Amino acid sequence: MKKFVLVVMALLAATMSFAAGKLTLMQNKPEIDAQLKAYAQAWGQKNGVTVVVKSIGGTSGGMGPQLKADYAAGDMPDIFAFDGLESYKEWEGVILDLSNEPWVKNTSVAFKYNNKIFGFPVAVEGWGMAYNADMLAKAGIDPKTLVNYDGYKKAFEKLDSMKAQLGINSVVSMAAAVEMGWVTAHHNFNSLLSNGLPYGDLSVVNALLAGNVDMQRLQEYADWVELLFKYADKSVLLTGNYDAQVGAFATGKAVFLHQGNWTDPNIKGANATFKMAFAPHGSMKKATDGIFVAAPSFYAINKESKNLALAKKFLVDLAGTPEGAQYMVKEAGMIPAFSTIKLNPDGQLSKSVQEWAAAGKVYSWNQYYFSGDFRDKVLTPIYNQFAAGKITKAQFVDLMAKAFKDNAKK
Repeated sequence: MKKFVLVVMALLAATMSFAAGKLTLMQNKPEIDAQLKAYAQAWGQKNGVTVVVKSIGGTSGGMGPQLKADYAAGDMPDIFAFDGLESYKEWEGVILDLSNEPWVKNTSVAFKYNNKIFGFPVAVEGWGMAYNADMLAKAGIDPKTLVNYDGYKKAFEKLDSMKAQLGINSVVSMAAAVEMGWVTAHHNFNSLLSNGLPYGDLSVVNALLAGNVDMQRLQEYADWVELLFKYADKSVLLTGNYDAQVGAFATGKAVFLHQGNWTDPNIKGANATFKMAFAPHGSMKKATDGIFVAAPSFYAINKESKNLALAKKFLVDLAGTPEGAQYMVKEAGMIPAFSTIKLNPDGQLSKSVQEWAAAGKVYSWNQYYFSGDFRDKVLTPIYNQFAAGKITKAQFVDLMAKAFKDNAKK
């Protein structure tokens, strides 16, 4: 009898440890905030715990400063997102080794460092230039010509001359406000770093990190940035937030959108019915035939968490249950990073990413080899000044080159 009581007490203690308190998750994709919270609530009810989701990103600021503040206050989340090598290095002292977790064998894009797995891939994402295929057809423009600067310049000029006929406010929906630096100094910046290079090629990245700037590549890149800014709606460009930028494209007021497939739920919410897909970025004179595809971010488990078992189970269930798959693919509209998930997203842009990836026409995400502070505090203001007309293209090139050289000295 005594042994039975001890067993019951142990079971009760285990149950209470799961039910007591809460599990916290901080993530950097505000566009899936509602969907993740709904999944987390249902999962929490099933597992006897309250799951609190904090979404920080987009126009609500960078997640890094908030994580630092929470850590200093002794309120570090149990699970948190990080976006790459520099971010990992910042937090490696508190990130749990996940190498032995069951989901590891089912993905090829987990975050690995020193041959150990530390990050659970949130999804597979991609971006190029999203385009309204119906409008391009109306204007007599073949998307296959959109592979370099000259192709885009010709298309943009033609579309701009047809604004009234097409009922658009601008050719491109692009945002360059300081709080939208993740569009310019993260995503657009990656064109400079990896466009036209074999997947995983870090030659440009390593050169820039060493302060060695390929001025011809930078000049061609500056031409591309100038072209996007010139044909963007100035209100969206200078003051627009994420919703304004995506909304202009979703409602047919812009032909192109500088965003990725993560916009599918927003576009669906706007009831957009036109055909759309991705074309490569035109950041070079030479033709490039691919878009940027990778895991956008990773969930880490705080090894100092008092809820390690729960945190691990949350990720295991996310990757390995029908409910997790349904949330990822059908609710959040993401491309799953796990081979065990057989569902496919409904969104047209996600399907386009899958088509480019299946064809092997993909370029790396290399922006995260640069620190968040460098991207957000150094590069973002340079893009913003260029967009606002406060500096010339020549000054943009000079400031960018100087930024890389100064960064290499640190």
